[in-house]
Amino acid sequence: MLLHWNKYAQRLGEKGFRIMESLLLINDPVLNGTAITIELPNEGSKLDFEKELNGLLGHLKGHLHNHDISIEVIVNEAIENKRSLNDQDRYNRLFELNPNIELLRTIFGLDLNV
Repeated sequence: MLLHWNKYAQRLGEKGFRIMESLLLINDPVLNGTAITIELPNEGSKLDFEKELNGLLGHLKGHLHNHDISIEVIVNEAIENKRSLNDQDRYNRLFELNPNIELLRTIFGLDLNV
């Protein structure tokens, strides 16, 4: 199911429907029997997704040879909001990813103006 889901998203992207492609690929759908559940971040995304729902269902039903498939959209607005980061926050995050950044900072005499 996931293979055909991703192929459909890729086909939409190739046709120029980048928003719908990103909605389909925002996270992996969950399959429970013949019910597919996808979680989207807001109501606007849900509305955009539902515009393409019939095409997606037709594609999946045809390729999976199963006409009992249904798709449920769940809106999860509790997704963490991105906050603006200062230089120290960015440095701390880079240091978590690669502690060698401290060595580069000392070798080149770099300092953060915090």
